[in-house]
Amino acid sequence: MKYTAFARSWFLNPDKPALEGYPSLYEGEDKLPALEASLEDIGEYQRRLWANRKRALLVVIHGPDTSGKDSLIRTLATYADPAGFHAWSFGRPNASEAAHDFLWRVTPYLPAYGQMVAFNRSHHEAVIGERVWLVRDADTYHWPARFEAIRNFERHLVSEGTCVVKIWLNLSEDEHKQRLLKRLDKPRKRWKFDRSDIEGWKQRTRYQAFAEEALAQTHTEEAPWFIVPGDRKPEARAIVASLLAGVLKQLAPDYPAEHPDVLEDYRQLLAANGVS
Repeated sequence: MKYTAFARSWFLNPDKPALEGYPSLYEGEDKLPALEASLEDIGEYQRRLWANRKRALLVVIHGPDTSGKDSLIRTLATYADPAGFHAWSFGRPNASEAAHDFLWRVTPYLPAYGQMVAFNRSHHEAVIGERVWLVRDADTYHWPARFEAIRNFERHLVSEGTCVVKIWLNLSEDEHKQRLLKRLDKPRKRWKFDRSDIEGWKQRTRYQAFAEEALAQTHTEEAPWFIVPGDRKPEARAIVASLLAGVLKQLAPDYPAEHPDVLEDYRQLLAANGVS
């Protein structure tokens, strides 16, 4: 997969893993593609992807609590054809999921050929959140093996025709705090507030450190991580939408070729029934 210069400007640099070294605010607004235009392109080229049924797109979206993962996915789905677009969310593994290998729970939700699928959190939580909040005995974990398993898993998906794009919404500590407080102020957001949010804030430093290691260990040319400034949601959405529009244009630049014989049979059928 060839990425545009705009997309490559957000590539994670494995030699610079500290997330604080990446912007959380977008600078250079005059260069930012229009969100609406990118969403229209996503809708059009996602339909072409669905029509061709030869490739697939998996979009993995991560970030701390309140980073805007849900709203980003809703925005990306604005013009998407529901026949070929799906979104799935992964929280803390339940008892059944924890009893299997960590990739087991995401496998049934991977995109089929022609589909674009968005994961709100993903198998990467097994090397980020699960390091903070263990779901099994500590001595049963082997983190280097999990990193290797993820790299191999994603390389396999890519080799079989699924493009994997991974987004990290980079939120500053101050903005994270302000968004948590806003959940208390806005009645329509209070339902989202949970004791785990409080614990997550307390563990922010550890979570961030594990995220930095996980991103550096699982960033590959085949399945790269993009570090997107997340402090202002409109700009984050515009960046991600532009990035994905470019990817989809490469995956399915055209609709499949028509079949002249089938079209002629269709015309004759319509004519026989008085349709001209």
